[in-house]
Amino acid sequence: MIDFRRIDHVLICIPPNSKEAARNFYTGRLGLKEISGEHPNGALWFVIGDAELHVREENLEIGISGRHPAFEVHDLANAKKFLQEQGIEITFSSLIEGRDRCFFRDPWGNRFELIEFGKK
Repeated sequence: MIDFRRIDHVLICIPPNSKEAARNFYTGRLGLKEISGEHPNGALWFVIGDAELHVREENLEIGISGRHPAFEVHDLANAKKFLQEQGIEITFSSLIEGRDRCFFRDPWGNRFELIEFGKK
């Protein structure tokens, strides 16, 4: 089994060339605090409660989406082993300092990220 700890973030997608409009909406209109830095795929990151909202430009007309929730887990190696035992394909993405992570999709194409902090 996977030892889930908490939801870490949710990634939503916006059309290409909408990044500044999104920044203005989420900080200016909703009052969210932006998390500065160079994030994967040029995403914007915001603090939302005790989690984060990640916003990334994506061509929304292309089939399968990168949208996903991300969950912090207690032991990522064990979680990956469990997924593999279940015959679930694991994929990887760019490295982010201070965390180890992987992705998987459910049978309907929904993407999930699992994260363990304090790694890499």
